[in-house]
Amino acid sequence: MAAVTSPESTPQPRVYFQTPPGTEEEVPQKQGRVTVKYDRKELRRRLNLEEWIVSQLMTLYDCEEDEVPELEIDVDELLDLPSDVERAIRVKMLLVDCYKPNDDFVAALLEKVRGMQKLSTPQKKGDLTP
Repeated sequence: MAAVTSPESTPQPRVYFQTPPGTEEEVPQKQGRVTVKYDRKELRRRLNLEEWIVSQLMTLYDCEEDEVPELEIDVDELLDLPSDVERAIRVKMLLVDCYKPNDDFVAALLEKVRGMQKLSTPQKKGDLTP
């Protein structure tokens, strides 16, 4: 027969985290909430897409990252549009100042966006608006 032990009598292993010397900032307690609200895999896909877009824009505009024009290619906005034709038109409108051919970029972007999920903003407690 197995011996029954209570948690008070048996010491449990513990893990302690120490802040590095010189960093006295308080860490926010809600740090992990974003990954609870969103799927980590989808967040990773979004990050990879954003990095790809920046690298492609650097090529299209022939400049460094900090010199890329302020373009807001909103993936959720593209996903809201009913067809790839309308998505392509929207992206081309954003690239109006780009004088290099951008059809390959637009086609590749639409291919990458296809199948992605729209990320909704997490609601605050008591907020009834969707």
